[in-house]
Amino acid sequence: MPKQESLMRVALVSLAGTTIEWYDFFLYGTAAALVFPKLFFPASMPALVALTASFSTFAVGFIARPIGAVIFGHFGDRAGRKAALVVAMLAMGVATTLIGCLPTYAAVGIVAPVLLIVLRFVQGLAIGGQWGGAMLLVTETAPAAKRGFYGAFAQAGVPVGVVLANLAFLISTTATSVEGFAAWGWRVPFLLSIVLVGLGLFVKFRVEDSATFRQARPQVARRSPIIEAFRQHPREIALAAGAFVSGNLAFYILITFVLAYENAAGLPLSRPAMLTAVLISMGVMFPALFIFGALSDRVGRRRIFMAGALLAGLWAFALFPLIDTGSLAWTAFALCVGHLFGAMMYGPQAALFAELFDTHVRYSGASLGYQIGSIFGGALAPIIATALLAEFQNSVWISVYIAVACAVSLISVAMLKETRGLALHGATVGTDYLAARSVRNVIE
Repeated sequence: MPKQESLMRVALVSLAGTTIEWYDFFLYGTAAALVFPKLFFPASMPALVALTASFSTFAVGFIARPIGAVIFGHFGDRAGRKAALVVAMLAMGVATTLIGCLPTYAAVGIVAPVLLIVLRFVQGLAIGGQWGGAMLLVTETAPAAKRGFYGAFAQAGVPVGVVLANLAFLISTTATSVEGFAAWGWRVPFLLSIVLVGLGLFVKFRVEDSATFRQARPQVARRSPIIEAFRQHPREIALAAGAFVSGNLAFYILITFVLAYENAAGLPLSRPAMLTAVLISMGVMFPALFIFGALSDRVGRRRIFMAGALLAGLWAFALFPLIDTGSLAWTAFALCVGHLFGAMMYGPQAALFAELFDTHVRYSGASLGYQIGSIFGGALAPIIATALLAEFQNSVWISVYIAVACAVSLISVAMLKETRGLALHGATVGTDYLAARSVRNVIE
Protein backbone atom coordinates (compact mmCIF):
# COMPACT_ATOMS: atom_id res chain seq x y z
CA MET A 1 0.00 0.00 0.00
CA PRO A 2 1.47 3.43 -0.95
CA LYS A 3 2.63 5.44 2.03
CA GLN A 4 0.19 8.33 1.42
CA GLU A 5 -2.73 5.94 1.12
CA SER A 6 -1.66 4.19 4.32
CA LEU A 7 -1.39 7.51 6.16
CA MET A 8 -4.82 8.63 4.99
CA ARG A 9 -6.34 5.31 6.05
CA VAL A 10 -4.88 5.71 9.53
CA ALA A 11 -6.09 9.34 9.65
CA LEU A 12 -9.63 8.40 8.63
CA VAL A 13 -9.73 5.45 11.04
CA SER A 14 -8.53 7.78 13.79
CA LEU A 15 -11.30 10.24 12.88
CA ALA A 16 -13.94 7.50 12.77
CA GLY A 17 -12.78 5.96 16.04
CA THR A 18 -12.70 9.21 17.98
CA THR A 19 -16.01 10.26 16.42
CA ILE A 20 -17.89 7.23 17.70
CA GLU A 21 -16.06 7.20 21.05
CA TRP A 22 -16.92 10.85 21.63
CA TYR A 23 -20.44 10.30 20.34
CA ASP A 24 -20.85 7.79 23.16
CA PHE A 25 -19.25 10.07 25.73
CA PHE A 26 -21.19 13.19 24.69
CA LEU A 27 -24.42 11.26 24.38
CA TYR A 28 -24.20 10.78 28.12
CA GLY A 29 -23.60 14.50 28.65
CA THR A 30 -26.70 15.44 26.66
CA ALA A 31 -28.77 12.84 28.50
CA ALA A 32 -27.39 14.07 31.83
CA ALA A 33 -28.82 17.50 31.09
CA LEU A 34 -32.10 16.48 29.49
CA VAL A 35 -33.13 12.96 30.56
CA PHE A 36 -31.34 11.42 33.53
CA PRO A 37 -32.51 13.91 36.22
CA LYS A 38 -36.10 12.74 35.73
CA LEU A 39 -35.50 9.02 35.02
CA PHE A 40 -32.68 7.98 37.35
CA PHE A 41 -33.42 10.01 40.48
CA PRO A 42 -36.46 10.28 42.81
CA ALA A 43 -39.38 12.29 41.47
CA SER A 44 -39.55 14.10 44.82
CA MET A 45 -36.05 15.53 44.37
CA PRO A 46 -36.00 19.29 43.50
CA ALA A 47 -35.19 19.91 39.84
CA LEU A 48 -31.91 21.76 40.45
CA VAL A 49 -30.74 19.11 42.92
CA ALA A 50 -31.60 16.33 40.47
CA LEU A 51 -29.71 18.19 37.73
CA THR A 52 -26.65 18.52 39.98
CA ALA A 53 -26.85 14.82 40.89
CA SER A 54 -27.10 13.93 37.20
CA PHE A 55 -24.08 16.08 36.35
CA SER A 56 -22.26 14.33 39.21
CA THR A 57 -22.69 10.99 37.45
CA PHE A 58 -21.42 12.77 34.33
CA ALA A 59 -18.30 13.74 36.30
CA VAL A 60 -17.65 10.10 37.25
CA GLY A 61 -16.52 9.49 33.68
CA PHE A 62 -13.89 12.18 34.03
CA ILE A 63 -12.65 10.78 37.32
CA ALA A 64 -12.18 7.41 35.60
CA ARG A 65 -10.30 8.91 32.67
CA PRO A 66 -6.87 9.22 34.38
CA ILE A 67 -7.26 5.64 35.62
CA GLY A 68 -7.95 4.64 32.03
CA ALA A 69 -4.89 6.62 30.97
CA VAL A 70 -2.75 4.61 33.42
CA ILE A 71 -4.16 1.24 32.34
CA PHE A 72 -4.22 1.85 28.60
CA GLY A 73 -1.03 3.92 28.69
CA HIS A 74 0.82 0.96 30.17
CA PHE A 75 -0.77 -1.39 27.66
CA GLY A 76 -0.22 0.99 24.73
CA ASP A 77 3.45 1.60 25.51
CA ARG A 78 4.07 -2.12 25.96
CA ALA A 79 1.83 -3.90 23.45
CA GLY A 80 1.16 -1.14 20.94
CA ARG A 81 -1.07 1.79 20.13
CA LYS A 82 -3.41 -0.29 17.99
CA ALA A 83 -4.01 -3.01 20.59
CA ALA A 84 -4.86 -0.47 23.30
CA LEU A 85 -7.14 1.46 20.96
CA VAL A 86 -9.07 -1.67 19.99
CA VAL A 87 -9.72 -2.65 23.62
CA ALA A 88 -10.82 0.91 24.45
CA MET A 89 -13.25 0.92 21.53
CA LEU A 90 -14.79 -2.40 22.55
CA ALA A 91 -15.17 -1.28 26.18
CA MET A 92 -16.85 1.98 25.17
CA GLY A 93 -19.18 0.32 22.69
CA VAL A 94 -20.37 -2.29 25.17
CA ALA A 95 -20.78 0.15 28.10
CA THR A 96 -22.76 2.70 26.10
CA THR A 97 -25.04 0.06 24.60
CA LEU A 98 -25.78 -1.28 28.09
CA ILE A 99 -26.73 2.22 29.31
CA GLY A 100 -29.49 2.09 26.74
CA CYS A 101 -30.78 -1.08 28.41
CA LEU A 102 -30.84 0.19 32.02
CA PRO A 103 -34.02 0.18 34.12
CA THR A 104 -35.12 3.53 35.58
CA TYR A 105 -35.41 4.65 39.22
CA ALA A 106 -39.15 4.05 39.10
CA ALA A 107 -38.50 0.38 38.26
CA VAL A 108 -35.59 -0.62 40.52
CA GLY A 109 -34.98 2.33 42.85
CA ILE A 110 -31.42 3.14 43.91
CA VAL A 111 -30.03 0.31 41.78
CA ALA A 112 -30.70 2.40 38.66
CA PRO A 113 -28.30 5.29 39.40
CA VAL A 114 -25.72 2.83 40.78
CA LEU A 115 -25.69 0.87 37.51
CA LEU A 116 -25.57 4.15 35.62
CA ILE A 117 -22.50 5.23 37.59
CA VAL A 118 -20.76 1.89 37.01
CA LEU A 119 -21.26 2.05 33.24
CA ARG A 120 -20.27 5.72 33.19
CA PHE A 121 -17.06 4.72 34.97
CA VAL A 122 -16.34 2.14 32.25
CA GLN A 123 -16.96 4.85 29.64
CA GLY A 124 -14.41 7.01 31.41
CA LEU A 125 -11.84 4.21 31.47
CA ALA A 126 -12.32 3.68 27.75
CA ILE A 127 -12.08 7.35 26.77
CA GLY A 128 -9.00 7.62 29.00
CA GLY A 129 -7.28 5.11 26.75
CA GLN A 130 -8.91 5.83 23.40
CA TRP A 131 -7.57 9.32 22.79
CA GLY A 132 -3.93 8.32 23.27
CA GLY A 133 -4.22 5.39 20.89
CA ALA A 134 -6.04 7.24 18.12
CA MET A 135 -3.87 10.34 18.46
CA LEU A 136 -0.57 8.43 18.43
CA LEU A 137 -1.51 6.18 15.53
CA VAL A 138 -1.85 9.22 13.30
CA THR A 139 0.80 11.60 14.74
CA GLU A 140 3.48 8.90 14.83
CA THR A 141 2.67 7.98 11.23
CA ALA A 142 2.49 11.53 9.83
CA PRO A 143 5.58 13.39 8.54
CA ALA A 144 6.92 15.97 10.99
CA ALA A 145 6.09 18.88 8.65
CA LYS A 146 2.38 17.92 8.62
CA ARG A 147 1.96 16.45 12.11
CA GLY A 148 -0.29 19.27 13.30
CA PHE A 149 -2.63 18.85 10.34
CA TYR A 150 -2.88 15.07 10.55
CA GLY A 151 -3.12 15.17 14.34
CA ALA A 152 -6.29 17.22 13.88
CA PHE A 153 -8.01 14.11 12.46
CA ALA A 154 -7.98 12.61 15.96
CA GLN A 155 -9.23 15.90 17.42
CA ALA A 156 -11.97 16.34 14.82
CA GLY A 157 -13.84 13.34 16.17
CA VAL A 158 -14.98 15.62 19.01
CA PRO A 159 -17.24 18.00 17.02
CA VAL A 160 -18.47 15.19 14.77
CA GLY A 161 -19.29 13.13 17.86
CA VAL A 162 -21.18 16.06 19.37
CA VAL A 163 -23.14 16.54 16.15
CA LEU A 164 -24.09 12.87 15.97
CA ALA A 165 -25.03 12.74 19.67
CA ASN A 166 -27.19 15.84 19.46
CA LEU A 167 -28.73 14.78 16.15
CA ALA A 168 -29.59 11.45 17.71
CA PHE A 169 -31.41 13.19 20.56
CA LEU A 170 -32.97 15.75 18.24
CA ILE A 171 -34.39 13.02 16.02
CA SER A 172 -35.52 10.98 19.01
CA THR A 173 -37.34 13.91 20.61
CA THR A 174 -39.08 14.98 17.41
CA ALA A 175 -39.97 11.45 16.27
CA THR A 176 -41.59 10.40 19.55
CA SER A 177 -44.15 11.79 21.96
CA VAL A 178 -43.05 13.10 25.35
CA GLU A 179 -44.17 9.83 26.92
CA GLY A 180 -42.54 7.74 24.21
CA PHE A 181 -39.25 9.58 24.52
CA ALA A 182 -39.18 9.07 28.30
CA ALA A 183 -40.12 5.40 27.96
CA TRP A 184 -37.86 4.27 25.12
CA GLY A 185 -36.92 7.05 22.69
CA TRP A 186 -33.88 8.18 24.68
CA ARG A 187 -32.51 4.63 24.61
CA VAL A 188 -32.15 4.33 20.83
CA PRO A 189 -29.06 6.61 20.50
CA PHE A 190 -27.28 4.56 23.18
CA LEU A 191 -28.13 1.24 21.53
CA LEU A 192 -26.64 2.45 18.25
CA SER A 193 -23.22 2.51 19.92
CA ILE A 194 -22.81 -1.17 19.16
CA VAL A 195 -21.35 0.08 15.85
CA LEU A 196 -18.17 0.91 17.75
CA VAL A 197 -17.55 -2.77 18.40
CA GLY A 198 -17.49 -3.41 14.65
CA LEU A 199 -15.08 -0.53 14.06
CA GLY A 200 -12.80 -1.88 16.78
CA LEU A 201 -12.62 -5.20 14.97
CA PHE A 202 -11.86 -3.39 11.69
CA VAL A 203 -8.93 -1.57 13.33
CA LYS A 204 -7.66 -4.83 14.75
CA PHE A 205 -7.48 -6.59 11.39
CA ARG A 206 -6.95 -3.78 8.84
CA VAL A 207 -4.71 -1.14 10.43
CA GLU A 208 -1.02 -1.44 11.30
CA ASP A 209 0.64 0.05 14.35
CA SER A 210 2.74 3.17 13.84
CA ALA A 211 6.23 2.65 12.40
CA THR A 212 7.66 4.83 15.20
CA PHE A 213 6.36 2.44 17.83
CA ARG A 214 7.42 -0.67 15.91
CA GLN A 215 10.97 0.68 15.63
CA ALA A 216 11.16 1.58 19.31
CA ARG A 217 9.25 -1.42 20.64
CA PRO A 218 12.31 -3.44 21.73
CA GLN A 219 13.30 -0.54 24.00
CA VAL A 220 10.40 -0.85 26.40
CA ALA A 221 10.68 0.86 29.76
CA ARG A 222 12.28 -1.32 32.43
CA ARG A 223 9.73 -0.08 34.92
CA SER A 224 6.08 0.55 34.31
CA PRO A 225 5.72 3.12 31.52
CA ILE A 226 3.60 5.24 33.87
CA ILE A 227 6.37 5.31 36.47
CA GLU A 228 8.92 6.08 33.78
CA ALA A 229 6.73 8.88 32.41
CA PHE A 230 6.45 10.49 35.85
CA ARG A 231 10.16 10.02 36.46
CA GLN A 232 11.32 11.42 33.13
CA HIS A 233 8.60 13.95 32.31
CA PRO A 234 6.85 15.24 35.48
CA ARG A 235 7.01 18.84 34.29
CA GLU A 236 5.60 18.03 30.86
CA ILE A 237 2.72 16.01 32.33
CA ALA A 238 1.78 18.82 34.72
CA LEU A 239 1.99 21.53 32.07
CA ALA A 240 0.10 19.43 29.52
CA ALA A 241 -2.69 19.01 32.10
CA GLY A 242 -2.72 22.75 32.75
CA ALA A 243 -2.78 23.46 29.02
CA PHE A 244 -5.87 21.31 28.54
CA VAL A 245 -7.87 22.76 31.44
CA SER A 246 -9.38 25.78 29.71
CA GLY A 247 -10.26 24.22 26.36
CA ASN A 248 -11.91 21.26 28.05
CA LEU A 249 -13.75 23.39 30.61
CA ALA A 250 -15.08 25.89 28.08
CA PHE A 251 -16.05 23.10 25.71
CA TYR A 252 -18.30 21.37 28.23
CA ILE A 253 -19.83 24.67 29.28
CA LEU A 254 -20.67 25.29 25.62
CA ILE A 255 -22.16 21.89 24.81
CA THR A 256 -23.57 20.60 28.12
CA PHE A 257 -24.23 23.38 30.61
CA VAL A 258 -25.83 25.71 28.07
CA LEU A 259 -28.59 23.13 27.53
CA ALA A 260 -29.50 23.35 31.20
CA TYR A 261 -28.82 27.11 31.37
CA GLU A 262 -31.54 27.79 28.80
CA ASN A 263 -34.11 26.22 31.11
CA ALA A 264 -32.70 27.48 34.43
CA ALA A 265 -32.47 31.08 33.19
CA GLY A 266 -36.00 30.97 31.80
CA LEU A 267 -34.95 31.81 28.25
CA PRO A 268 -37.52 31.54 25.45
CA LEU A 269 -35.38 29.20 23.34
CA SER A 270 -36.78 25.69 23.06
CA ARG A 271 -34.73 22.54 23.60
CA PRO A 272 -34.55 21.81 19.83
CA ALA A 273 -33.40 25.40 19.23
CA MET A 274 -30.55 25.10 21.74
CA LEU A 275 -29.51 21.75 20.26
CA THR A 276 -29.55 23.37 16.82
CA ALA A 277 -27.27 26.16 18.03
CA VAL A 278 -24.84 23.56 19.37
CA LEU A 279 -24.89 21.72 16.02
CA ILE A 280 -24.18 24.91 14.09
CA SER A 281 -21.21 25.71 16.34
CA MET A 282 -19.77 22.24 15.76
CA GLY A 283 -19.93 22.91 12.03
CA VAL A 284 -17.59 25.85 12.63
CA MET A 285 -15.27 23.97 14.95
CA PHE A 286 -14.69 21.00 12.61
CA PRO A 287 -12.80 22.80 9.79
CA ALA A 288 -11.17 25.17 12.28
CA LEU A 289 -9.37 22.24 13.93
CA PHE A 290 -7.63 21.38 10.64
CA ILE A 291 -6.89 25.02 9.85
CA PHE A 292 -5.23 25.68 13.20
CA GLY A 293 -3.52 22.27 13.23
CA ALA A 294 -1.98 23.03 9.84
CA LEU A 295 -1.14 26.59 10.91
CA SER A 296 0.74 25.19 13.91
CA ASP A 297 2.96 23.31 11.43
CA ARG A 298 4.00 26.68 10.03
CA VAL A 299 4.20 29.06 12.99
CA GLY A 300 4.48 26.69 15.97
CA ARG A 301 2.14 25.01 18.44
CA ARG A 302 2.58 27.47 21.31
CA ARG A 303 1.61 30.65 19.44
CA ILE A 304 -1.69 29.25 18.20
CA PHE A 305 -2.52 27.60 21.52
CA MET A 306 -1.76 30.70 23.62
CA ALA A 307 -3.75 32.97 21.31
CA GLY A 308 -6.72 30.63 21.65
CA ALA A 309 -6.52 30.64 25.46
CA LEU A 310 -6.35 34.43 25.60
CA LEU A 311 -9.25 34.98 23.20
CA ALA A 312 -11.42 32.30 24.86
CA GLY A 313 -10.91 33.95 28.25
CA LEU A 314 -12.03 37.32 26.89
CA TRP A 315 -14.97 35.84 24.98
CA ALA A 316 -16.34 34.25 28.18
CA PHE A 317 -17.68 37.69 29.18
CA ALA A 318 -19.59 38.10 25.91
CA LEU A 319 -20.89 34.52 25.79
CA PHE A 320 -23.78 34.59 28.24
CA PRO A 321 -25.05 38.11 27.47
CA LEU A 322 -25.48 36.96 23.87
CA ILE A 323 -27.27 33.78 24.97
CA ASP A 324 -29.45 35.85 27.33
CA THR A 325 -30.92 37.67 24.33
CA GLY A 326 -33.01 34.56 23.73
CA SER A 327 -32.21 34.80 20.02
CA LEU A 328 -31.23 31.63 18.19
CA ALA A 329 -29.00 33.63 15.86
CA TRP A 330 -27.07 35.37 18.67
CA THR A 331 -26.87 32.15 20.69
CA ALA A 332 -25.45 30.26 17.72
CA PHE A 333 -22.99 33.11 17.09
CA ALA A 334 -21.86 33.06 20.73
CA LEU A 335 -21.24 29.30 20.63
CA CYS A 336 -19.54 29.44 17.21
CA VAL A 337 -17.00 32.04 18.30
CA GLY A 338 -16.38 30.18 21.56
CA HIS A 339 -15.66 26.94 19.71
CA LEU A 340 -13.53 28.77 17.14
CA PHE A 341 -11.22 29.95 19.93
CA GLY A 342 -11.36 26.48 21.44
CA ALA A 343 -10.19 25.01 18.13
CA MET A 344 -7.09 27.19 18.30
CA MET A 345 -6.11 25.17 21.37
CA TYR A 346 -7.52 21.77 20.51
CA GLY A 347 -6.40 21.66 16.87
CA PRO A 348 -2.61 21.69 17.53
CA GLN A 349 -2.94 19.73 20.78
CA ALA A 350 -2.42 16.21 19.42
CA ALA A 351 0.88 17.15 17.81
CA LEU A 352 1.97 19.20 20.83
CA PHE A 353 1.30 16.43 23.35
CA ALA A 354 2.88 13.74 21.15
CA GLU A 355 6.04 15.83 20.80
CA LEU A 356 6.43 16.32 24.55
CA PHE A 357 7.26 12.68 25.36
CA ASP A 358 9.66 9.90 24.36
CA THR A 359 8.26 7.02 22.33
CA HIS A 360 8.47 4.36 25.05
CA VAL A 361 6.37 6.47 27.47
CA ARG A 362 4.46 8.65 24.98
CA TYR A 363 1.10 6.90 25.33
CA SER A 364 1.30 7.10 29.12
CA GLY A 365 2.62 10.65 29.34
CA ALA A 366 0.31 12.23 26.76
CA SER A 367 -2.76 10.39 28.05
CA LEU A 368 -2.05 11.35 31.66
CA GLY A 369 -1.61 15.02 30.83
CA TYR A 370 -4.78 15.02 28.76
CA GLN A 371 -6.94 13.14 31.26
CA ILE A 372 -5.70 14.92 34.40
CA GLY A 373 -6.52 18.18 32.65
CA SER A 374 -9.97 16.83 31.86
CA ILE A 375 -10.73 16.32 35.56
CA PHE A 376 -9.94 19.92 36.47
CA GLY A 377 -11.58 21.11 33.26
CA GLY A 378 -14.59 19.20 31.97
CA ALA A 379 -15.44 16.98 34.94
CA LEU A 380 -16.45 19.72 37.33
CA ALA A 381 -17.42 22.41 34.83
CA PRO A 382 -21.19 21.73 34.61
CA ILE A 383 -21.44 21.16 38.38
CA ILE A 384 -19.51 24.33 39.30
CA ALA A 385 -21.35 26.38 36.68
CA THR A 386 -24.71 25.14 38.00
CA ALA A 387 -23.67 25.95 41.58
CA LEU A 388 -22.49 29.44 40.59
CA LEU A 389 -25.75 30.10 38.79
CA ALA A 390 -27.78 28.89 41.78
CA GLU A 391 -25.73 30.99 44.22
CA PHE A 392 -25.51 34.29 42.33
CA GLN A 393 -28.51 34.01 39.98
CA ASN A 394 -26.48 35.42 37.07
CA SER A 395 -23.77 34.28 34.68
CA VAL A 396 -20.98 36.74 35.49
CA TRP A 397 -19.16 34.40 37.87
CA ILE A 398 -19.39 31.57 35.35
CA SER A 399 -17.54 33.82 32.90
CA VAL A 400 -14.93 34.56 35.58
CA TYR A 401 -14.58 30.81 36.14
CA ILE A 402 -13.90 30.25 32.42
CA ALA A 403 -11.44 33.15 32.28
CA VAL A 404 -9.42 31.83 35.23
CA ALA A 405 -9.13 28.44 33.53
CA CYS A 406 -7.93 30.14 30.35
CA ALA A 407 -5.26 31.97 32.35
CA VAL A 408 -4.03 28.63 33.74
CA SER A 409 -3.71 27.23 30.22
CA LEU A 410 -2.02 30.35 28.90
CA ILE A 411 0.63 30.20 31.62
CA SER A 412 1.10 26.43 31.23
CA VAL A 413 1.73 26.61 27.47
CA ALA A 414 3.99 29.63 27.92
CA MET A 415 6.20 27.46 30.15
CA LEU A 416 6.52 24.73 27.52
CA LYS A 417 9.19 24.73 24.83
CA GLU A 418 8.18 24.91 21.19
CA THR A 419 8.01 21.36 19.80
CA ARG A 420 7.18 21.93 16.11
CA GLY A 421 9.33 19.82 13.79
CA LEU A 422 10.76 17.48 16.43
CA ALA A 423 11.52 13.89 15.34
CA LEU A 424 9.32 11.67 17.49
CA HIS A 425 11.77 8.77 17.53
CA GLY A 426 15.00 10.69 18.06
CA ALA A 427 15.06 10.90 21.85
CA THR A 428 14.19 7.30 22.50
CA VAL A 429 16.90 5.31 20.76
CA GLY A 430 20.38 5.66 22.16
CA THR A 431 23.73 4.46 20.81
CA ASP A 432 24.11 1.77 23.46
CA TYR A 433 20.67 0.42 22.69
CA LEU A 434 21.34 0.27 18.93
CA ALA A 435 24.62 -1.53 19.50
CA ALA A 436 22.99 -4.05 21.81
CA ARG A 437 20.18 -4.59 19.31
CA SER A 438 22.66 -5.21 16.48
CA VAL A 439 24.50 -7.86 18.51
CA ARG A 440 21.19 -9.49 19.40
CA ASN A 441 20.13 -9.58 15.73
CA VAL A 442 23.39 -11.32 14.78
CA ILE A 443 22.95 -13.92 17.53
CA GLU A 444 19.38 -14.55 16.50
